[in-house]
Amino acid sequence: MASVNDDTDREHPTLSPRSVKHRNSVAQLHGMGYAQELKRTMSIFSNFSISFSIICIVSGGINGFPQAIASVGGAGAGIGWPVGCCLSGMFALAMAQIASAFPTAGGLYHWASILGNPVLGFATGWLNLMGLITVLGAINIGTAYFFAGTFGGMIGFTGTEGQVVVFVAVITIVQALLNHLGIKITTMLTNVSGIIIIVTTAVLVVSCLVLAPAINISRLWTFTNYSDAGGGVFPESESIGYLFLLCLLLPFFTLVGYDASASVSEETMDAAASVPKGIVTAVFWSSLVGWVMICSITLAIPEMFFFTMEGIMPSGLKFALYAGIVIAQLLSGLATVTSASRMIFAFARDGGFPIGSKTLSTVSPKFRTPVAAIWTTMVLCILYVLLALSIKVGGTSIYVIVVNSTIVFLYLSYTVPLVAGVFAYGTERWPEPGPWAMSGAVYKLVSALSVVAMGLIMFIAMAPPNQRVLYVVLSFVVLLVILWLAVEKRRFKGPPTGDRIAALRSSIVAAELAVGEKQPLIEMNYERRDGAVQSKHQY
Repeated sequence: MASVNDDTDREHPTLSPRSVKHRNSVAQLHGMGYAQELKRTMSIFSNFSISFSIICIVSGGINGFPQAIASVGGAGAGIGWPVGCCLSGMFALAMAQIASAFPTAGGLYHWASILGNPVLGFATGWLNLMGLITVLGAINIGTAYFFAGTFGGMIGFTGTEGQVVVFVAVITIVQALLNHLGIKITTMLTNVSGIIIIVTTAVLVVSCLVLAPAINISRLWTFTNYSDAGGGVFPESESIGYLFLLCLLLPFFTLVGYDASASVSEETMDAAASVPKGIVTAVFWSSLVGWVMICSITLAIPEMFFFTMEGIMPSGLKFALYAGIVIAQLLSGLATVTSASRMIFAFARDGGFPIGSKTLSTVSPKFRTPVAAIWTTMVLCILYVLLALSIKVGGTSIYVIVVNSTIVFLYLSYTVPLVAGVFAYGTERWPEPGPWAMSGAVYKLVSALSVVAMGLIMFIAMAPPNQRVLYVVLSFVVLLVILWLAVEKRRFKGPPTGDRIAALRSSIVAAELAVGEKQPLIEMNYERRDGAVQSKHQY
């Protein structure tokens, strides 16, 4: 772990607290072997907002609403949602503990590598990348279909597969362009997105409760078997317990993407303290506000199914809510491009791609953004959407199959570094926690609960009618194993550690000067203490 010489603070008594925090964050980054190439301007609220925007309860929570009550009725919302959120929250808490100690871009890949080994980092990087690209595609496809069902009729947009591909291509290009132009623009828009989500949800909740023809609060804990109601949402089953587990897919699918707070660590002020708070608060408020929203919709539905908006809302209010939801979904995609591009940038910075790593890790001196990684994210998303909607398996587009695999890919990429962290905690790999920390015993307990939750996610994500998800995940894992054994085992070293960090002094200086960092590193000395490389910085 890196430390800053306390004497340097006394040498600069006129530095503002913000400047001191910035300098300490940069020093910590240098101690891990990386230059401050990205622009570090994000506040703790902005860090929270980017994860809150990706979670976007008015996107996943509404588009996946059938998962809440089409299995076991209102209990799926009243009981299922908080149970799923608590389990997902275990991942967030454990992730926050590691993020506080190792605040780097593309955090998951970096953590798995240095707490485990390069092969774990390699696997985590590709699992996370696959999850982020597919979730970006799912968000933008969901936006396209939601737009088709709300405003599309005004312009002849009916949601055909061809129209959806064009729609997704256009909005993804715009999302990439806004990311290209600088983190300040992205930050401003994701801050606005957080406000829009809260306001839209509040109006939706109040409207549902006020305009509902009747309120029967007992719905929220009443179990009713709706699995034979048709529509293919759930398989027909007599087991309420099995169906209850399946309804947990809604909170699990909605509460993903909060690793974005870690992905923008190098653009966040006082990252060691701000990033873990961003992760935990984004999950907490999404869980709480999402529960209120899901419950209010459930209570407002006259016949326990899904025509609430059309059935009880005045047209003006309905379209205002639709507009808020569409904007929130578009900005959710914007935030996901940010997260995915930083992950690609960080992975490429350590040579994670067999070809193109040098280009993908390039930062624009003008905009201080990883432009090649941003546009690569855009291209991969559009290609995925094009293939996913055009290829059919048994009459079903592979999008339906792969989108359910997204949960598995993302949560697996969360689980690997958490397990590695449990074994590394208190050792030379991770000698001390960061400023945001639970006790060691609590951290290990939370991580163990995360592993249990991962097993549950694997089960319910691959249960009928989603059994093809198993084949998708296994195929991807087999490809990773082949790539590792054939190419990467001899080439890929992972993040810099030990003496490799000390050898990067000149390249760090050059990289910061190249992008015009206002406080470039002038001198960087290393000494070895207790087996770990420590750094002392002067500016």
